[in-house]
Amino acid sequence: MGVAYVKRYRMEIGLFRAELPPAVLPEGYVWTRWTESLMDRHALVKYDSFRNEIDAQVFPCLGDPLGCQRLMRDIARQQRFLPSCTWLISHFNDESCELYDCATIQGIVSNSVFGAIQNVGVIPEYRGIRLGRALVLKSLEGFRSAKLSRVYLEVTARNRPAVALYRSLGFEVVRTLYKTIEPQPMLLR
Repeated sequence: MGVAYVKRYRMEIGLFRAELPPAVLPEGYVWTRWTESLMDRHALVKYDSFRNEIDAQVFPCLGDPLGCQRLMRDIARQQRFLPSCTWLISHFNDESCELYDCATIQGIVSNSVFGAIQNVGVIPEYRGIRLGRALVLKSLEGFRSAKLSRVYLEVTARNRPAVALYRSLGFEVVRTLYKTIEPQPMLLR
């Protein structure tokens, strides 16, 4: 079948000059800070966020519940894992009086200067209400508190809403990358 290439951007933001607004959630949504007991909840949100997206083809683990669990474990067990940059957003349902997890983000320290955002995931039914924006801002607060001066992330170029979000927060494209993948029908859309 051949090989396909997916264009990705490395985007960066300088934290000391950036004027970042506070991370605000819509009414009925709550933050949950990282604890290891939440690992499976983060993994499930990650899976529900990415399973039908191109990123699940670029990174097949994102399209598999067990792959998301392994990925979450691998991220959280790194010595460079930064709990203060790792958050879960949940929505309180008035009818059932239950919390439903709907968004996740993780952060790691790359080196003494850089932090790295991992997997900004918002479940599709919860997109369009600025949860992704809130996640990134909350994570950037954690990187700033850790005294890191720059933060980067990678994003698939075809994910235009994500690229626009990151640009609106002050991230700039510093490098274009190409990842090889096995072509899948979803990529032909």
